[in-house]
Amino acid sequence: MTVVKICGITKLDDAMAAAEAGADMIGLNFYRKSPRYVEVNAAHDLVQALRRRLGATCPLFVGVFVNAATYEISSTASTVGLDAIQLSGDESLEVMRELKLPVFKAVQPANVAQAREDAMYFSQHPQPDERFPSLVLDAYHPTLRGGTGEGASAEVIAAVSALTLRLMLAGGLTPDNVAERVAQFRPWGVDVASGVESGTPGVKDHDKMRRFIVRAKEGLR
Repeated sequence: MTVVKICGITKLDDAMAAAEAGADMIGLNFYRKSPRYVEVNAAHDLVQALRRRLGATCPLFVGVFVNAATYEISSTASTVGLDAIQLSGDESLEVMRELKLPVFKAVQPANVAQAREDAMYFSQHPQPDERFPSLVLDAYHPTLRGGTGEGASAEVIAAVSALTLRLMLAGGLTPDNVAERVAQFRPWGVDVASGVESGTPGVKDHDKMRRFIVRAKEGLR
């Protein structure tokens, strides 16, 4: 069954709705330039509140970082109580190896050649924890780091999928197209942010989240 990550959560009630709908992971964005940025203390309170309410059924919490210093990432992860780290900038293998929590990379290749290069490079840092993806594939954008609402091309997805053990597909996914994309590409997981919002970045539409998760996990039935 497809793993689902709801990313860019900023509010406790949205996190609870995502969890109740069956989300496997909740993404918290610590990139200050993102419209879905969440303060460290606010993220800590959200994580602790959800864990108190849900216990062992609570989704995993993933912190999203872009070109942050390793000490900042580690400090934030410890303060918030993150389960894993997603690096969405220009980070190298060396940065990934310095971090103690499970860590995986998000890439935005501009073409098939770069897609293959990225997949082969980051495959050198295998993710042994099977709860998390080996790689996240997002759509290329010259300036934005995710949350663009655009999707990668079929050629790029195929190139990365062939070289990646557990691929999480991101970019351009919505409740209306996720089942078709899952059926076509068979990713290990899917990641959505803007596709389950009604307008304001970081504020989720609960009905869209429910429909997205059901269709991602149940497919075209």
